Amino acid sequence: MCSHYEAPRNPERYREAFGVQPPAELGKHDVWPSYMAGFIRRHPHAGVGDDAVPEREALLGMFGMVPHWAKDAAVGRRTYNARSETVAEKPSFRDAWRRTQHCIVPAEAIYEPDWRSGRARPTRISRADGQPMGIAGLWTTWRAPTGEIVPSFTMLTINADDHPLMNQFHKPGEEKRMVVILNEDSYDAWLAVGATHTREFLLQYPAELMRADTAQHVQS
Repeated sequence: MCSHYEAPRNPERYREAFGVQPPAELGKHDVWPSYMAGFIRRHPHAGVGDDAVPEREALLGMFGMVPHWAKDAAVGRRTYNARSETVAEKPSFRDAWRRTQHCIVPAEAIYEPDWRSGRARPTRISRADGQPMGIAGLWTTWRAPTGEIVPSFTMLTINADDHPLMNQFHKPGEEKRMVVILNEDSYDAWLAVGATHTREFLLQYPAELMRADTAQHVQS
């Protein structure tokens, strides 16, 4: 389960990789649950036939989904990942899943603990070609007690017990998990797909297209 990732910090790289103008504020570079960072969703007016309306828009939101019924934003510290097997039933995620409020989470890399030595060694996992990852997620909005509307998002995860790279992480005996990394040519399809076909996108990213490096420094 991914609780820490690097968000792109270069606006031009963001535009080139995701075909969208990044948020005016990029948020944190080292992102942990409850931090503010960018995510990409389908523009609310996409498909209306106006060429001036882009297909995608990027927003700043909280990493960790805060459902509409939450009393405060602290729940986001526990809802940064959504298991694909249970996302449709879990109260924190089911409304966004049912409404197909899909998003893409831009990431330069994710971090996972490698326990093979007997101790947790933070490992930086990225695309082998050096391009940013587009991670499949869900988004929602929450009205704070002050009246402020706060966007938030979560990353979708799938089983990785048989993945040649991602089955190396997390404690021995625990189920291995990985986030859903999308192919670039499926970004718009993921953002627009209906509920019937959502699970067709929840696939393992090929191990040969990924790289893992022991992290030299991890901020919190």
